[in-house]
Amino acid sequence: MPSLSAVPPPATAQTDARPAIQATGLRKSFGDVIALDGVDLEVAPGTVLGLLGPNGAGKTTAVRVLTTLLKPDAGEARIHGLDVVRDAAELRSRIGLAGQYAAVDENLTGLENLVMVGRLYGMPRRAAKARGTELLASFSLDEAAGRPAKTYSGGMRRRLDLAAALVAKPPVIFLDEPTTGLDPRSRLALWGTIEALVAEGTTVLLTTQYLDEADRLADSIAVIDRGRVIAEGTSDELKARVGGERLEVRTAGDGADRAARALAPISGGEEPAVESGTVTLAVPSGRSGVIVEAVRRLDEAGIDVDDLGLRRPTLDDVFLTLTGRVAEETTDATTEEAA
Repeated sequence: MPSLSAVPPPATAQTDARPAIQATGLRKSFGDVIALDGVDLEVAPGTVLGLLGPNGAGKTTAVRVLTTLLKPDAGEARIHGLDVVRDAAELRSRIGLAGQYAAVDENLTGLENLVMVGRLYGMPRRAAKARGTELLASFSLDEAAGRPAKTYSGGMRRRLDLAAALVAKPPVIFLDEPTTGLDPRSRLALWGTIEALVAEGTTVLLTTQYLDEADRLADSIAVIDRGRVIAEGTSDELKARVGGERLEVRTAGDGADRAARALAPISGGEEPAVESGTVTLAVPSGRSGVIVEAVRRLDEAGIDVDDLGLRRPTLDDVFLTLTGRVAEETTDATTEEAA
């Protein structure tokens, strides 16, 4: 976590017309590896931007530039009007950051870690302790508050690191894949915490590979791949680019090819795809009764069906359409590791 030395001023999200986060033409390379290749971002005050992308896409590099941990090779970025290079020292007192890996003092207890962070922000000790106690309870760490962090499990350390980013309620928070490694209960608790902060005017930049997380939290989404922003919009807008809902039919035996031919008339002109005995076809927007019609056509063709249903596009669908690969696929990890 960057060095913090002052009490952050009250958030100005409700009155400041400027973007809370604005980046123009950010570029950053590590040797021959281009991590950022002209990234433009803009986040309105009091909103959440979800920055999505495959591993190695440049998400972490962008966060580190925006939080003053790396200097860009070109371009500029401002957080509430403060330049991330020229005003770095002042800016660090106004942002919170939780990276991909827990950064806690293992020799301090959970509560002592949070009190220390609060004191670095300039909070009175009593206030820092009260805030730390509140956060430990929110992240189900209250029973371990008095234990040294070195006795925590990996998931517990992760939750403690996330709590540390929220101690002083800074006006802008950067969360770099914050729910990686969290159990479902802790994940939901974090989502609720983020929503409460945003409701109070906090601005959040969230990197994630999980579209359900962006669905729940993000007001807008930017998809980044190979150092470039390749798509922007809301979650629904990005899903629409994949083609909306899809009908999936898993046939018994070797009937998939015959099923594809039977269902072709209801696919809106797009050829049904067949893979491993499953037929997938796009459902034309606004069309109702697709399942009933599909069942009728398959029955008339004498095709036995094991399973049939509609599903919305997943994160893999979005990434596969936009980038040609799925989200979990590791590309050149050098970019993220060097960043």
